[in-house]
Amino acid sequence: MAKETVEILIEGGKATPGPPLGPAIGPLGINMMQVVEAINSKTGDFEGMKVPVKIIVDSDTKEFEVEVGTPPTTALIMDELKIEKGSQDPGMDKVADLSVEQALKISRMKFGSLLANDYKHAAKEIIGTCVSMGITVNGKDPREVQNEIDEGVYDDILTG
Repeated sequence: MAKETVEILIEGGKATPGPPLGPAIGPLGINMMQVVEAINSKTGDFEGMKVPVKIIVDSDTKEFEVEVGTPPTTALIMDELKIEKGSQDPGMDKVADLSVEQALKISRMKFGSLLANDYKHAAKEIIGTCVSMGITVNGKDPREVQNEIDEGVYDDILTG
């Protein structure tokens, strides 16, 4: 059983049979539209962002599976906040403010690749990234919000 893997970057939800996908998987003899549909359904949440996609093809049976990586947490935060980059001096210069709801949205996107086993801890991981980016959360230092999460302040949002 020979498996071939094709790895490409695709804009979320925008795969087409054209390049870069078509030329990469065309020679493998699998159903192009099925691959395009599978990629678009799995990457729809990442619209407007480049997402790493892996297509694993069994060259004997022509069956395939699509695995979608996730953009780095920093890219998801910047996209959510519509900012170009994080702070040059995160200790002093705050560039944006993320809500706990936005942190939860990002943690849902990244959940498969986070260490956390629930959304409450996943949101804390996302919020932790804000510290180094110079981004406040709910107008406060991200570490303060992480403590509030531990205290159950946002349980209605994070465990609902």
